[in-house]
Amino acid sequence: MSLRLYLFTMSAMTALCAYVFGYIVFTVDPETTNNTGLALFYLSLLLLIIGAAAIIGFVIRFVIFRRELIIEQVKIAFRQSFFFAGFIVAVLFLLSRNLLSWLNLSILIIGLSVLEFFLLSYGKTSSAVIARSDQFSSVIPAQAGIQEGAAGRSKIKE
Repeated sequence: MSLRLYLFTMSAMTALCAYVFGYIVFTVDPETTNNTGLALFYLSLLLLIIGAAAIIGFVIRFVIFRRELIIEQVKIAFRQSFFFAGFIVAVLFLLSRNLLSWLNLSILIIGLSVLEFFLLSYGKTSSAVIARSDQFSSVIPAQAGIQEGAAGRSKIKE
């Protein structure tokens, strides 16, 4: 997928989510709705924030970090927009239930920080493992192919 197509698709889907979110805000009464109406509200808000933050985060990363690969900038911006949107929606949900306190907010921030650090370290170790396996992958299959080829020829001759 090209960058232009990605940005167009993300912009179009974000605009659609904004329309759906606006429709839900103006038609659903939070006092009389059931859990489905609230779930649709929070889901549409989540998707809207993910799309908007992914686009804005990518543009900021593209301007600041010009030397990085574009696909890496897109992946990082999307991951961070997902965490940001989840944080905002979780805070709003806790606030609507009168459960938001400094302790809950601290636990949420620490949990998302640990998850981000885990994903950062996992990405570095998995890329190192892939690089190491690529280093040996050209040797092992070539030897296996030679051995299989020799065994195959000996079976044909018999």
